[in-house]
Amino acid sequence: MSVLAIDAGTTGVTALVVTEDGRIESRGYEEFAQHFPEPGWVEHNPEDIWQATLSACAAALRGAAVTPACVGITNQRETAVLWDRRTLAAPRRAIVWQDRRTAGICAELRDRGHEPRVAELTGLRLDPYFTASKLAWLAARDPRSWEGVTSGRVATGTVDSYLIARLTAGARHVTDPSNASRTLLYGLESGAWEPELCELFGVPREALPEIVPNFGELGRTDPAAFLGLDLPISGVAGDQQAALFGQTCYGAGEVKCTYGTGSFILSNTGTELVRSGAGLLTTVAWQAPSGERTYALEGSIFVTGAAVQWLRDGLGLIGTAPESEAVARTVPDSGGVVFVPALTGLGAPHWDPDARGLITGLTRGTTRAHLVRATLEAIAFEVRDVAGVMGGGEIPVLKADGGASANDLLMQLQADQLGTPVERPVIQETTALGAAFLAGLGAGVWGSAAELRQTWRLDRRFEPGERDDAAYERWRAAVALAVT
Repeated sequence: MSVLAIDAGTTGVTALVVTEDGRIESRGYEEFAQHFPEPGWVEHNPEDIWQATLSACAAALRGAAVTPACVGITNQRETAVLWDRRTLAAPRRAIVWQDRRTAGICAELRDRGHEPRVAELTGLRLDPYFTASKLAWLAARDPRSWEGVTSGRVATGTVDSYLIARLTAGARHVTDPSNASRTLLYGLESGAWEPELCELFGVPREALPEIVPNFGELGRTDPAAFLGLDLPISGVAGDQQAALFGQTCYGAGEVKCTYGTGSFILSNTGTELVRSGAGLLTTVAWQAPSGERTYALEGSIFVTGAAVQWLRDGLGLIGTAPESEAVARTVPDSGGVVFVPALTGLGAPHWDPDARGLITGLTRGTTRAHLVRATLEAIAFEVRDVAGVMGGGEIPVLKADGGASANDLLMQLQADQLGTPVERPVIQETTALGAAFLAGLGAGVWGSAAELRQTWRLDRRFEPGERDDAAYERWRAAVALAVT
């Protein structure tokens, strides 16, 4: 048996067919357009996401020996999507998690004293990152679209909910606790939408999806809508929680970091709801059909891989992202150059949406290699910042995945800075793998988490070497200049 995993990311959709022994049999990928209508605004056309999903899945299925037994979904989180319940057409573009237009709404709610109560209920902070402020903005600034929401014609949700609606031809309007817990509308202790929060942000409760477990039969694909297939949708999770599951971090204290557009460090805290006073988020990792919830602490860093892309596209210093390693290796260190890549503000542990990027330590001897190396160092420093306030700063092993984890120099810098071994698996697409694992668990392809652990295979372990604390102190001084 095999599983079809759909990974609807921020810039494109990946589809994988994963076999029973955890191998990737085939894959498909389709990018979709990014829209930046104003500085700090980021939007996606939901129809583009759906068409990319169909294209990626069709490509993956062409390479599969047999029809998969089930479908799993993982998605970019926090993005706010509206769609017509009957036609499934979107009345407007989605507002993406990276979008910062709602900083004013968040600041106003904070000034009115709401943040402590919001944090108590949700484990989150008032930040433009999360979904509810985006919905509040739509209510205030796009009354034509919002009228459909208040009348009941238009549904609201995150990308997982939208895709499930499309896959089931509108039969199901659902989400899971890992995505719901990123909206600022979900109560960590109640496990439900909180009326108090819906009222605060002006979101009608009836417009929100039903919350269902992360695995089990959550719906079925409609053959007329989805490539002629009638399959159970049996697993769903937000991308970072899916990566935690795909890395088989099933025990309390196990930690992974996904190096993508941003970097996201999650520590499994088991069934205990652990709250952080140091800038980490408390989130649901996954919920079993029994109702038992597993929680995680998360450090969300907004710009890491995107900083390497900026070197490529914005400055033209490198031709491809992988070239960053070779260029950085031509110098022994950054020559005192420090780059703080606060290109969309700073996330954990600083949480300053108004912070701006800066480069310090430039001299006449600075070359592009120094700046490229400083960028890789910045990623390692940002992760060290988060690790320092997670689990008392003691992480036994960091499991790494995502595109930038293929960079051996970055992984070694990371091990050195953490003083902790970094393990990279053979399959680095662990977000999609986690969706496959959840779906397979929900459909009986795998019987237990212990079976899934046996499929995880190590590619390389990076042992920590000498730590450059002086460089880290220069980093901390530069961050202090970047925050507002």
